[in-house]
Amino acid sequence: MDKTVNQKAWFLVLPVLILVAFSAVIPLMTVVNYSVQDTFGNNEFFWTGLEWFEEMLNDDRMWGALGRQLMFSGIILLIQIPLGVFVALNMPKKGFWASFCLVFMSLPLLIPWNVVGTIWQVFGRVDIGLLGHTLAALGIDYNYTNDPFDAWVTIIVMDVWHWTSLVALLAYAGLQSIPDAYYQAAKIDQASRWKVFRFIELPKMMGVLMIAILLRFMDSFMIYTEPFVVTGGGPGSTTTLLSIDLVKMALGQFDLGPAAAFSLMYFLVILLISWVFYTVMINLDKREG
Repeated sequence: MDKTVNQKAWFLVLPVLILVAFSAVIPLMTVVNYSVQDTFGNNEFFWTGLEWFEEMLNDDRMWGALGRQLMFSGIILLIQIPLGVFVALNMPKKGFWASFCLVFMSLPLLIPWNVVGTIWQVFGRVDIGLLGHTLAALGIDYNYTNDPFDAWVTIIVMDVWHWTSLVALLAYAGLQSIPDAYYQAAKIDQASRWKVFRFIELPKMMGVLMIAILLRFMDSFMIYTEPFVVTGGGPGSTTTLLSIDLVKMALGQFDLGPAAAFSLMYFLVILLISWVFYTVMINLDKREG
């Protein structure tokens, strides 16, 4: 006898589907529409095909922004992942101080992105900022508004301060899931601290670390607010990342066609790299299973 399926449950999912359609699908289709057309105003559009995509692929400005974006994301991952693991390894496992550390580490994550940018914009100023004034008093020539190296250091340190806590909390959760029996066996075998980390803690943390890498890559690759508030993409275009360049093209120059093509290529790059990370995560889960 066939089991009756209650189709009324779809009505519970319908509000979510409508919300996704209005917040994601419809805007995406609008961008796709702009990417293959051109307009001269009066709501008149002309078919251009793949012309805007070809223009973007041959645009040195976009490739320069992509190079800066990849360098920024690479530096962020190289710093935040090891630093987050180091912090997690040194956090208390139980008791009051464990709870205190968890709350304390969560505080930077609660600060809005534009506020983080404003904090570091003021913090790094030579005239009124604590960091800038202190470095100037020590005789260090620091000015993130004029020097490209100082600007890069500022936005990298800002992002490390803001998001390393996320990596640390994820790594800490992975460490807490390791049974005590593993540590007891390592103690009986007189394993060194390095071997405990290499053969027990790191393999057990690998799943959450891949999630941390994926989240931090996606966020750092799409970052806009913090560096824009601090440097505005300057000095010159030295800190103009992909998102900043895209906003300048779309809203500053009002080049909707090229900007739409640019945004779709931007989206596909993020989707492709995220898929690679996801595939690696699935393979790791199968190997552990």
